[in-house]
Amino acid sequence: MKTIVKIVKRIFLGIGLLISIFFLYLFVLAIIPGISVPQQPLDKVVPPADQSDLAPVAGRKEVSFDVGGTPISAWLYLPDDVSTPVPAIVMGNGAAGTKDMFLENYAVRFQEAGFAVLAFDYRYWGESGGEPRHLIWIPDQLEDFAAAVAYVRSLKEVDPARVSLWGTSFGGGHAFTTAAKDSQIACVVAQVPFMDGMAALEMPHEGDTSGISLQTLAHAQRDLARSWLGLSAHTIPIVGKTGSIAMMADSEAYDAFAAYAPEGYVNETPARIMIRADKYRPVLLASQVQCPVLFQIADHDTFVPNNAVEEAANLLGDSAVVRHYPIGHFDIYVGENFEASISDQLEFLQMCGGTEIESDGN
Repeated sequence: MKTIVKIVKRIFLGIGLLISIFFLYLFVLAIIPGISVPQQPLDKVVPPADQSDLAPVAGRKEVSFDVGGTPISAWLYLPDDVSTPVPAIVMGNGAAGTKDMFLENYAVRFQEAGFAVLAFDYRYWGESGGEPRHLIWIPDQLEDFAAAVAYVRSLKEVDPARVSLWGTSFGGGHAFTTAAKDSQIACVVAQVPFMDGMAALEMPHEGDTSGISLQTLAHAQRDLARSWLGLSAHTIPIVGKTGSIAMMADSEAYDAFAAYAPEGYVNETPARIMIRADKYRPVLLASQVQCPVLFQIADHDTFVPNNAVEEAANLLGDSAVVRHYPIGHFDIYVGENFEASISDQLEFLQMCGGTEIESDGN
C-alpha cells in the first residue's frame, strides 16, 4: 500500500513539475525581447472594374451602441417606406473584416428590397472601440452580434419578430451561433461560413502542410501569455504571402485583401487567435437552431471546411437551403459571383423574413 502511495505521489509531483516548467516557458516567452514577425504591408492593386462600382452611401446613417461600455460603430440603412415596422437584417463580416469591406454592396440591395439593415464593426475593429486593436476574440464578437440584434429590435422602424442574420466566413459561423442562442431569429444567411475550427485546422493550404506550425504556435502562445500579464499584444499579419507567418499565409488571401481591403487597413492581429479558432465549432449547435438557414458553399474553398457546412445542413434537414458555387472563398464578393450570391439571398430572405410575411409569422 505504501508503495502505491509513493508511486501516486511521484506521478503528481511529476505532473506538477511539468506544469511548472510549461508556465515558466510561457513567462519567458512572454517577456523575452526581440521576438517579432515581419510586417507584410498590403501591396494595393487596382481591383476589378465591378468593385469600383460600389453602392452609394446615400440613405445610410452612422449609429452606435454599447457593449459593456465599449462603443460599437454601425451603419444603419432604412428603406424608403417605414410607415409600418419593416423586417431587418443584421450583418457581420468575417473575423478580420470591417463594415466598409464588401458589406455595403449587400446592404444597399437589401435596403432596396424593403429591409432595414445594420452592418457593424466588431469590437477592436474599424470605428468601434476596444483594446488591443485588431483583436479577433470569438466570445467578444459573438457578444457584439447579439448586442447588434438587440439594438435593431429596439428601433421603432423595425418589426422585432422579423430580424434575420447575415454573416460571411467567420461571421457566417457567428450568425449561425447567434441563431442557436436566440430562438426569435427569423432566418440566417451563412455565406461561405466557418462552421468547424477543428476541421479547418486540418485543411492543407498552398505551400504548407495541414495544421498550425510550431513557429506560429509559439507566436500565439507568446501573445496569449502577454495578455495574461497585462503586456502589449504580440501581433502577426492577418494575411501573408505563401510560406510566411500570418493568420492566413496564402497568396489567394493576400491578393484578395490587397485588392479589396479599405484604405488604411492595418494588416495585423494579436496572434492568440491561432490557438483559439480550432475550439470554435458552430456546427455542434445545429440542433439548437430553430429557423431556416441558407448555406452558400464555394466549392473550391480552401479556407473553411465545406464538409462541416454540409453536416450542419444535414442536421437542420428541411430548414436548410444549400446553394453551391464553382468558385473559391474570396470570389463570391464581386462580379457575377456576387450577383449570383445576392440573388439567392434575396429570394431566401423574402421567403422566410421578407416584407410580405406578416409580423406574427403566418
